[in-house]
Amino acid sequence: MDIFEKDREYIASTYARFPIEIVSGSGSLVRDSEGREYIDLSTGIAVNTFGVSDPVWQKAVTSQLAVLNHMSNLYYTEPCAKLAEQLCLRTGMKKVFFSNSGAEANECAIKVARKYSQDKYRKERFRIITLKNSFHGRTLTTLAATGQEVFHRDFTPLTEGFLCADAGDLDGIKEMCEGDTVAAVMIEVVQGEGGVVPLDPVFVTGLADFCASRDILLVCDEVQTGNGRTGELYGYMNYGIRPDIFSTAKGLAGGLPLGATVIGEKAAGVLTPGSHGSTFGGNPVCCAGAISVLERLDAGTLEGVRERSRMIRETLEGAKGVRGVYGLGLMLGVDVERDASAVIADCMKNGVLVIKAKDRVRLLPALNIPVDLLKKALCVLKRACAGA
Repeated sequence: MDIFEKDREYIASTYARFPIEIVSGSGSLVRDSEGREYIDLSTGIAVNTFGVSDPVWQKAVTSQLAVLNHMSNLYYTEPCAKLAEQLCLRTGMKKVFFSNSGAEANECAIKVARKYSQDKYRKERFRIITLKNSFHGRTLTTLAATGQEVFHRDFTPLTEGFLCADAGDLDGIKEMCEGDTVAAVMIEVVQGEGGVVPLDPVFVTGLADFCASRDILLVCDEVQTGNGRTGELYGYMNYGIRPDIFSTAKGLAGGLPLGATVIGEKAAGVLTPGSHGSTFGGNPVCCAGAISVLERLDAGTLEGVRERSRMIRETLEGAKGVRGVYGLGLMLGVDVERDASAVIADCMKNGVLVIKAKDRVRLLPALNIPVDLLKKALCVLKRACAGA
């Protein structure tokens, strides 16, 4: 059996995989089993922050692997504490809970929000408002939080207690809060799986002010927008707000599974011994990788993200077959006249890997992708959009 046959035989059929086997890579270049090379503009869906097998990241991970690969959270470990310190110092937040994924980080955020509200007010104040077109994960609770019915099919009944508002409808959210049963509002400042749609700044700042006035926690899902992806350390920073809680994962550990729920002053004391936990959360090797990533997300790197973003927009906006470019930083969605899947297939045929978000072509390149490679990839994408 070849790799494709083994996959079909033994792996659950949850992915519509592209017909190539990636076997190796370096930076923004990856290679398949037939020796073909591709410029990767997807980075494992915003995971490989500095590309594949980045040498600085690799050294941090392998050095830690040789010292201590895992220890129970019943004991202290330095990488875990050091990473939490970095996250808090760089965001002004107060506490961190580590898990393994974005869905788990969001589950923790929901638990913290509910416990905060029920500890301080009453049991009935547990509802969470999320936005239509959002995506917060694939567990039953984060599916319930996701504002897209297509993800709900076949898995009902979902966890109760979620309300869904239109993005931008602040009056609608205020109305939902009138009965004082709402504990939190949870948003993505750029709705990634919803088509790479940024929220309106006036709506976001108005929502932050409203939540503060009612002691309703504002939760930002930074699973995809975080860790430099939007040109700021975390996406909410583009909007001049600070949430009460934010979640992050994907690019945090640069290719290793790590999620974090980062908690502000209000809810800093909500989690107590036994109220939550994770076997692998805060794993020393994953934390070492994340420290390496965060240390390099400095002003120069973030400006580089913004410069590359401008280059992409200047190249594609107004090009034949392109209706528009949406998003922030290096989290961009290209609205194309052709079927997005056909554009993606043409790009792949010509050595460039891009993916889809709804009916848009989604670009998530490494934050440090060399400019010459980016230009080369954009030429291929531009031709594919035009159907040339």
